Amino acid sequence: MAKRDFYEILEVSKTATPEEIKKAYRQQALKYHPDRNPGDKASEEKFKEAAEAYEVLSDPQKKARYDQFGHAGVSGAAGGGYGADGMTMEDIFSHFGDIFSDLGFGGFGGFTSRGGGRGSRHVAKGTNLRVKVKLNLQEIEKGVEKKLKVSKYITCDECSGTGAKGGSAYSTCGTCRGAGRVTRVTNTFLGQMSTTQVCPACNGEGKTITNKCGKCSGEGVMRGEEVISVKIPAGVAEGMQLSVSGKGNAARRGGINGDLLVIIEEEQHQELLRDGNDLLYNLYVSFAQASLGAQVEIPTLDGKVKIRIEPGTQPGKILRLRGKGLPEVNNYGKGDLLVSINVWIPKSLSKEERKILEKLDESQNFKPNPGSTDRNFFDRMKNYFE
Repeated sequence: MAKRDFYEILEVSKTATPEEIKKAYRQQALKYHPDRNPGDKASEEKFKEAAEAYEVLSDPQKKARYDQFGHAGVSGAAGGGYGADGMTMEDIFSHFGDIFSDLGFGGFGGFTSRGGGRGSRHVAKGTNLRVKVKLNLQEIEKGVEKKLKVSKYITCDECSGTGAKGGSAYSTCGTCRGAGRVTRVTNTFLGQMSTTQVCPACNGEGKTITNKCGKCSGEGVMRGEEVISVKIPAGVAEGMQLSVSGKGNAARRGGINGDLLVIIEEEQHQELLRDGNDLLYNLYVSFAQASLGAQVEIPTLDGKVKIRIEPGTQPGKILRLRGKGLPEVNNYGKGDLLVSINVWIPKSLSKEERKILEKLDESQNFKPNPGSTDRNFFDRMKNYFE
């Protein structure tokens, strides 16, 4: 099922200010908050959907990529990211807890509608990793699958990530009695005040290890390497970031793994220059070819092709080869190859060549005609650069 437009989800325009985007998200979060809609799966999905939209549109860099490339520019193109399939309730309340506090909810610690105090225990989260991938224009045109060897924290294979020798050497935390949080009561001049925080003895896990794994020293993770296959869609651009969910650093003792963020670097082509989805090529022809016409060969991403230079072609003329550029990252179209014609003027001439040119210069046909100036030149160039 295709994702809905983020602006449509938050009911704002593309020109909305950061304050307007935040206000719109607060309204959606208030409307679909699980505490207000207990047991309503549809509201829960809309709650997650709104969080994903806000997570992107509240970040200037992500918003710019989304405006240019759509959903593929900020997440799912590499299999992951946030949203109804990737952003959990823990993620939402962790990222946007200040907003829910402002709305009158207690953040994830006060989220009770899912039953049984599920939110009371701290869940470890592995950190994200960032890697850079260099692509040439041919790979960008077709899309490519890259296998990346990543050095990171991986789950301990001795204890399967539990941190305990034998996988079951645990006891209930004596400080929090398995709750994962402790409440402290202090006396103030206003009366007694209570504060709840993560248990310092068990780091919110509600249990302690009685016999630690010798290989990972009870952490559940260790340094290692993993080969990760990443599918990169056609049309990506320099600086674009793709997310592979769960392929970052492993979390301590069976928590939530971080994500792998793949940053695109673009290798410069030897002959073609990229301008958005268009490709530019400077073609030099001789004076004779421009005057008489010729068939010349030019490079494209699919190999050499021949194009026709019409007799009398003037320097600066731009030929457009439609569909020979790069695809949109969301497959909605493809750019063109623009060929700019330049006439090569030799820097030195033999005596015989000079005599031929002097003879030609006497002909009225070889003299420029001021009345033939292309009045639309500036308009054409303005439209091109816009």
